[in-house]
Amino acid sequence: MLVFLLLFCLSCAAFTISSVAGGGAGLVIMPVLGLILAAPQIPAALSIGTMCSTVGRIATFRRAIDRRVVLFFLPAALPGAALGVFCLRLMPPVYLELLLGLFLSGNVVLLLRPAAPIALDEGAWKRLPAIGFAAGFISGFTGATGLLFNRFYQKLGLQKEAIIATRAANEVLLHALKLILYAQFGLFNRSVLIAGLCVGASAVAALKVTRLVLPLLTHAQFCRIGHAAAALAGVFMLVSASRQIVQRDAMSLHYGQFHGETELAMTWRSHRLALEIEHPLEIEVKHRVAASIDPDTGVRSEHLTVLHLAADRSVFVTHRAFGPEHGHRHKHREA
Repeated sequence: MLVFLLLFCLSCAAFTISSVAGGGAGLVIMPVLGLILAAPQIPAALSIGTMCSTVGRIATFRRAIDRRVVLFFLPAALPGAALGVFCLRLMPPVYLELLLGLFLSGNVVLLLRPAAPIALDEGAWKRLPAIGFAAGFISGFTGATGLLFNRFYQKLGLQKEAIIATRAANEVLLHALKLILYAQFGLFNRSVLIAGLCVGASAVAALKVTRLVLPLLTHAQFCRIGHAAAALAGVFMLVSASRQIVQRDAMSLHYGQFHGETELAMTWRSHRLALEIEHPLEIEVKHRVAASIDPDTGVRSEHLTVLHLAADRSVFVTHRAFGPEHGHRHKHREA
């Protein structure tokens, strides 16, 4: 229970910040949920919590909803969310989380440079269905989109209350669809439900802060807080995703010097990629694939490919296959 109490407290803090930043709590909470749940279950728990937040924001700011945006956004977002949930069964979301973290971290540039008004973009309306599909896919795959598309809403001319309300209206059906699909795919259990309700309760509590603080902010301050929250969320996601990838895929880096040779190597799953500088006139790039079983012959073997860059022998490639009796087949090819 202490873990869920910690989740509630951290979620309250995240939703309190996001309440005046236009979103982003879900992206910050994802790493915390990763300490409690398996990776495929995180989007399900997050969707329960963000569904509660979305309903609360609609009830609070319903008069500021821009229905034209909803009309263009939602029809494309729903099939995108369904595709995202389907892809979640095939691939863990950690790599997408890493990419989103890199993207969100780019808000540091927007945060450091002087504030400038965002110009309206009339062509943004034509791109709105594509943005809706992308938002739906990311939401279905990770459970949250947060601040990813706030800048797009600003280019449509929406102000702070309209951004919060319209985003909520766009997301409410997305979350409902995702919850149905998550249940059908067996991603719900008791822990997911409790974690989701903890996040939802903290989101509802944070709405009181929104009512008090939002009227005190100018639109420019709202945007800058949003950039800061996005950058913070990006750092959280980068750290969390990197840690998961290192642990799950056995990723590591190696550096060493042996007998005058310098080697820099990286391992990932069954692959090992190494850069070796043997002497000033020769460089080798080696790719080794760990032992695997050939489905046709049933023979277990390793494969090594070496790219040689030698001043006295030009460029050439060698291929080696190591068999079970420590023998090997060797192929040589000039580049």
